[in-house]
Amino acid sequence: MKSITILGSTGSIGQNTLRIAHKFPERFRIEALVADTSIDLLAKQIQAFLPGLAVVRDEAHARALREKLPAGCDTEIRFGEAGRIQAATLAGVDTVVAAMVGAAGLPAVMAAIEAGKTIALANKETLVMAGSHVMRAAQERQVSIFPIDSEHSAIFQCLQGNRHSDLDRILLTCSGGPFRTLAASEFAAITPERALCHPNWSMGKKITIDSATLMNKGLELIEAHHLFGVPAERIEVVVHPESIVHSMVAYRDGSVMAQMGVADMKTAIAYSLSYPERLDIGQPIPNFSSIGSLHFEAPDLERFPCLRLAFEAARIGETMPAVMNAANEVAVYAFLERRIGFLDIADRIGRVMADHRVLSHSTLDDVFEADRWARQRTREIL
Repeated sequence: MKSITILGSTGSIGQNTLRIAHKFPERFRIEALVADTSIDLLAKQIQAFLPGLAVVRDEAHARALREKLPAGCDTEIRFGEAGRIQAATLAGVDTVVAAMVGAAGLPAVMAAIEAGKTIALANKETLVMAGSHVMRAAQERQVSIFPIDSEHSAIFQCLQGNRHSDLDRILLTCSGGPFRTLAASEFAAITPERALCHPNWSMGKKITIDSATLMNKGLELIEAHHLFGVPAERIEVVVHPESIVHSMVAYRDGSVMAQMGVADMKTAIAYSLSYPERLDIGQPIPNFSSIGSLHFEAPDLERFPCLRLAFEAARIGETMPAVMNAANEVAVYAFLERRIGFLDIADRIGRVMADHRVLSHSTLDDVFEADRWARQRTREIL
């Protein structure tokens, strides 16, 4: 039996993790649930799984959550960063599922690593912001990090049984998002509602907008660089609209290994929790005869400048990825609030990156300061 903390239990990753835990109650025990403000859903999760601890954004939401729980519920309610760190470091927890959106998940992940917990990682911003620090801490503590992103899980699976020294490059696949074939002249008129309609995946609002701008693939590029120890210039983004091939690994003898499956996050989540075993989670195998053809193409960096900015941030390194990530978060939420247009997202990110003075040999405190500065600078120019 594995005891699990879920950072981000009310998001799509968290809910799918709970579905797997419900299907295999003899294997997984939910010890702590961490959410932000979705207290109605969190209250239902608490009553279903009876965790010892639940954490929300602030004291007001903690009071509201207590009022929704029945008398006699023994779940301890905490809030804020201190509560998230407590949930990530509980003595009885084996695995921490890191599924919080954005930079807020980094401190809890670092605390979990320091406490020796296995990490099932869906929060890509953790490695984008502070990948070298996170991976160094994991190596020092001999902590395993299993990727939950479908692309990184695919890469991880394609690397199994092969020597890292034989790897030539990573082929990171990308659906292309909802605007893959849309004329550039129409981008200025894109609304939040239109951008939230992803053709293949059901995700939270922030990551769905990132998929529409292709920034999500840029974040995944930086994440893969740190997670697998591969230089960014040896990671190639390939647009694959069917989302059947989740990513590929090419070896120096010309062999290419691909991991394929239907577009459903439960496969990657289950593998991260049960590795090296594969659980029977009832997933169908793709009907290849019905699919007929699989298509691949290069991304258009002119129409999708966010991906170009991510390549630039990866090349520069140090504090620049943290700045890019922070600027993107602020700009995406401004777009969702209709304060800026779709094209303004990349514009604001580029302006903040141009203003940033990169810190060499940066510490983790430098990363947090770069994140804080970038958020403030983005708000100033919005």
